Parts: sequence; C-alpha cells; structure tokens
Amino acid sequence: MPRLALYTFGVLKAPLADPVPLTREFYDLGGAVYRKISRHPGYLAHAEAADADRGSHFEADWGAWGEFAVPTWYDKGRTVETTALAATLSLWTDLRPAFDAVYTGVHREALNRRYDWFERTGHPGHVFWWVSDDVIPTWREGVSRLEHLHDHGSVPHAFTFHHSFAPDGTPTRTKGIGPKGDQAQ
Repeated sequence: MPRLALYTFGVLKAPLADPVPLTREFYDLGGAVYRKISRHPGYLAHAEAADADRGSHFEADWGAWGEFAVPTWYDKGRTVETTALAATLSLWTDLRPAFDAVYTGVHREALNRRYDWFERTGHPGHVFWWVSDDVIPTWREGVSRLEHLHDHGSVPHAFTFHHSFAPDGTPTRTKGIGPKGDQAQ
C-alpha cells in the first residue's frame, strides 16, 4: 500500500544557534511537537540524524533518508552557528492523519506563531507525494518536489493539502481539507 511522504521547509529569521528568546522558544517547542506527532495515528516515521550532535544539518548522517539538502532559494548559513532553517521529512499512512496532526494541538499552536519565527519567502512550506511501501524518501527528493510545486503548482508528482491527489494520480478531496473545507493555511 502506498505511503504519503511529507517534506516541510522554512527559513528562520535567526540562526538556530542564536540565543535570543524567540529562537529558544521555537527550538524548545519543536521537541514537544515531534513527541506529539510521533504518537499520532497515521504517522509512520521521520528523518532523524544518526549523529545529531555531530554538527549542522548538512554534516549529519541521515541514513536511508539521504544527504541533507535545501531548496535553491535558501541563502543563509550551513554551519552550526549560521543555519537558519527548519525542515522535516516524514511518512504517513494517508492525507487525513497528516492533516489532523498538523492542524490540531501543539503543532497548530506553533503554526499560529510561524511568522514570529519564519521569514515569508513566497515559496511553499510543504509538499506531499506518494511512495511505494518499500521506499524511504530522501531529502533531495523532498527538495525537488517542493521546487516542482513552486514552479508548477499542485500535480500528482507534488501536491498540497488543499489540492491533493490519490496514489493513482486522480484529484482527491478529504472532508474538511481543500478550498471549500477548513481554510488552514
């Protein structure tokens, strides 16, 4: 059975290593969000660095998730001191559980504060695509899909909550998601 891959990317206003209160707040809240989402029904897995203490995202060993990569529009640092990004790569059973995890609870609270922490880049912040049950998506694939979404809009290859597709490529609607459903941004 196909699984749903989700890649998210945002450019932070300040580097993760910056000790200012907003950066610390974002970092601390991120731990709570990951713990909550990892227990959500429909969640399967997310990319985790095998050697998280080694250095920046770019230096870490991500195992089967591949080498860390970022979209072409990311123009900030790549060292521990200068990296100013937040990115996730995860697997889900379907769109509905992912939507529910993202737009409820502690993650929803974080989304309500996103412009305190993130720059408004004019680029999409997330992208979905279907993978077969034996595939682990890679960071590079997530970046490629996000860039494709930016350039071409939602298509079966790269889509959003609001303009989604079934595994066979047909447009799909999930109750409460989409232009006439909940207007979660």
